[in-house]
Formats: sequence, C-alpha cells, structure tokens
Amino acid sequence: MTQSIPLTADARERFLIEIAAIIPRERIAEMHFFPPLRQGQIETGVAVVAATPESGERHVVYSARYRWTRKGPDRGQWESEIVAEADAPLVTVEAVVQGVRERASESFEAERLDGDAVRALIAEAERRWQTTP
Repeated sequence: MTQSIPLTADARERFLIEIAAIIPRERIAEMHFFPPLRQGQIETGVAVVAATPESGERHVVYSARYRWTRKGPDRGQWESEIVAEADAPLVTVEAVVQGVRERASESFEAERLDGDAVRALIAEAERRWQTTP
C-alpha cells in the first residue's frame, strides 16, 4: 500500500492507521512492534499482529511492514504491506515473533500490546491526524 501521509505524523501512528485499514480493529487480539531500523535515508518497521478469526478457533497471524524515506529527493515516500501469513493458536504468535528476531540477527525485544491497548493507540492516532493541518 502506498499513500500520501502527512510528514508531521509519527511513523508508528501511520503504521497503526494502515494496519487498522486492513485488519478490523475489534479483531486485533495482540500486536508485537519491533523497533524501527534506520539505514541511511530509509526507516523500516515490522509488526506481527494476531487477529481473532471470523470463524473457527485459530487466530489469523499477519506480518506488517513499512518503509519510509526520511531524507533525500524521495523524502516522505511511504510504502506498507500487511499480509495474512497463517492461522494458528494464539500461543504460536510468540514463536513467530521469536523467528522474526532471529532472522533479523538482532538482540532487541518486540513490544507486546494487547488488543485494548492497540485500539486505544489507533483511536489516539486517528484523533491526532484529524486535527493535523
């Protein structure tokens, strides 16, 4: 997904709003945010989202990524991708998060948020964006 987003918006807020555009917020059971990485002019971010299923017992596990050009001639360019990767029991999400850490070869911890916390952050981000000129 590529869209025009105000440069004044925080990357995490942008990311949350785009995730909520794809995954119904009432279905978000938990989200794991990884710290953003900056390489030169580009910032990238990753999250793993577990959503309650529309039917059945297994949660839908999404990977979410963004890429933001922070400097240079393409400054402000934003791309994101939110993809349903699997359906699994909620306990499996932690294994997915661990796999992301291992593939990144980093010793960082993902921030885990429950569904209520994610919904509150989305609501706050939407309020801030509506008042941003």
